[in-house]
Amino acid sequence: MAGLTACKGKQTKTIPAPAADAVKPVTITTATQYDSDDPAIWINKADSSQSLIIGTDKNTDGALYVYNLEGKIVKKITGLKRPNNVDIAYGLLLNNQPVDIAVTTERETNKLRIYRLPDMEPIDNGGLEVFIGEKERGPMGISLYTRPSDKAIFAIVSRKSGPAQGYLWQYQLTDNGKGQVTGTIVRKFGIYSGKKEIESVAVDNELGYVYYSDEQTGVRRYYADPAKGDSELALFGQGDFKADNEGISIYKTSDSTGYILVSDQDANSFNVYRREAAHPVLLSRIPVSAINSDGSDIVNVNLGPQYPQGIFVVMSTDKTFHYYDWRDIAARIKEKP
Repeated sequence: MAGLTACKGKQTKTIPAPAADAVKPVTITTATQYDSDDPAIWINKADSSQSLIIGTDKNTDGALYVYNLEGKIVKKITGLKRPNNVDIAYGLLLNNQPVDIAVTTERETNKLRIYRLPDMEPIDNGGLEVFIGEKERGPMGISLYTRPSDKAIFAIVSRKSGPAQGYLWQYQLTDNGKGQVTGTIVRKFGIYSGKKEIESVAVDNELGYVYYSDEQTGVRRYYADPAKGDSELALFGQGDFKADNEGISIYKTSDSTGYILVSDQDANSFNVYRREAAHPVLLSRIPVSAINSDGSDIVNVNLGPQYPQGIFVVMSTDKTFHYYDWRDIAARIKEKP
């Protein structure tokens, strides 16, 4: 397979083809119309075989694509102005009833758009504006944090560019009293190297951490709970990537152990780090068939005979998303003492 020419903004670069020994996906989704960018996995707790994958199609005439576990489109939410990243949370109280939500960043309107799952009906009263008052506003990355102590849900949002300190903003999501979601800013935090941008953000609810990819620098770790302060806890992955460190996913083998997978975008592979490590070091490099991936998600739930230990969903720059059986990924991880 020959390399692929990819255009990102005004930059054009040739991406190498997947490695000969790349892990093969179980399923590749039906293609989006423009530019697949980021997936999120919704687990149907009543019937895990009916779980869904939500994927962004990043364009001025963009959309959210809803896929089933066979990779087929079951719904398409259109009319979004460059939706970038998407994440999911469970049990937000609206009208005193728990609601699962999907939240996407809409870059060209400087908003978060929020949808009820699984019907994908909007519940955001037209969207929540973010980075109000800032020169650089266009939201890119998002991760939703559910605080274990009180089940409060927060959206942690990154943007195309920003200051050296306070690059990410965190909003608490609540009912506005009318069954719609509103957001309240609770903190501004996070160091930015200034080298490129910050797009990928991921939260570990159980350990209480938020991670983000400061591209061409490394992965930064902070507390996800705003009450615990804004000091940086770790910076890892420096020198481990060909160019951009991108999508972050966390596979949990228990409440406190597991793996952090970070896309080495230009190498068509994922770097694996130990989740519980105070200062994570590289365990393995795993080549995948997805090309130039900058977005991914993972769960450890049994989703049926094809994914009994969980599914790893990876964006590929050919407008698709790849579904991997976790067992195929785990077989490539080389443990170290």
